[in-house]
Amino acid sequence: MQAPHHRVRPLRRALLAAASALTFSAGSAAAAEIATDPGDYAALPAGANLALLYGQHTERNANYANGNRTAGDFRLVTDIGLARFVHFMQVGDYTIDPQIIIPFGKVDLQTAFGPLKPVSASGVGDPLVGGTLWLLNQQQQQRWLGVSAFVAVPAGNYDGSKGPVNVGENRWKGIFQLGYVTALPANFMLDVIGEYAVYGDNTNFLGLKREQDASYGLQTHLRYMFSPTTSLALSWYQDFGGATKLNGVAQNDRMNNGRLQAGFSTFVAPTVQLMVQYGQSIKVENGAKESNRINLRIAKVF
Repeated sequence: MQAPHHRVRPLRRALLAAASALTFSAGSAAAAEIATDPGDYAALPAGANLALLYGQHTERNANYANGNRTAGDFRLVTDIGLARFVHFMQVGDYTIDPQIIIPFGKVDLQTAFGPLKPVSASGVGDPLVGGTLWLLNQQQQQRWLGVSAFVAVPAGNYDGSKGPVNVGENRWKGIFQLGYVTALPANFMLDVIGEYAVYGDNTNFLGLKREQDASYGLQTHLRYMFSPTTSLALSWYQDFGGATKLNGVAQNDRMNNGRLQAGFSTFVAPTVQLMVQYGQSIKVENGAKESNRINLRIAKVF
C-alpha cells in the first residue's frame, strides 16, 4: 500500500529525500543509459566481430537538488568496467549488430548523506542485450543512420538494504536510440544520437518501492580525423526527465544535466583501437555532479 505524503514519518521522509538523490548503480552511473562513444554508429562490414573492454573511473564531489548544491560534504566514486561483444551481420538489405554488454565494478559512497552512512557495493551489474539496425549504411560517403534497442535484465548484484548504492538496479529497463553519423568538410565527422529509456519498478529500494518516469537525452560527438585511424573528439551529453517516486511520493528530481567530454582514439595495430576520454559535468539540475571522469577503451576487430 502506498503511503500518502502527509502520513510519511519524519525519518522516512528524510530517507526518501536522500535516496532519491542517490541513484548510483552501475547502470545509471553515466547518466545516459548507454553513453555512446565517437564512431559507435558507423557500421562495420557484415561478418565482422568486435570485442570491447571499458574502464570508467568517475568522481562526484557535489550533489544538487533543483539547481542548488545540497549542504554538507559529499563524495561518490565509481569504478565500472564493461565487457561488450558485437557481431555484424546482414539481414536482407540491412546490417544489424546483435550484442551483449556486461557491467561490473564498484560503487563507493564515501561520505554520509542524510540518514545514509558511507557504504560501498561491488560485483556484476545488469547485463544489456540488444543491437542496432542500420537504415542508412553508406560506407563510401561516410553516412550512417541506425536505430537501436536494448533491454537491461535485472540479474546483477543487488542488496536492497543499500538501496541506491548498488551495481545492479533490481529492475527491467528498455533503452532506445537513433543515431546519425556524417562526414563534414575539412576532415571532420559529426555524430548525433537521441535516446529514450523506460523503467520498471524496483520494489526493494531501502524497503520502498521506487518508480521512475521515462528519460531522454541527446549525445553529440564532433571528431577531427587526423587520419582514417586516428581522431580527436569533443562530446556533449544532455539528459532530461527520469523523475522518480518512492512509495508513491514524487521526489521532484527530474534531470536536466549536461556533461562535456574530450577524447582521443587511434589504432595501435591494424585490428586494435585504443580510446581515452576525460570529462566532467557542466550543469546539474538534480543529482550528483561529476568532477572528474576518465574513460578507457580497448577494441579488437576480428
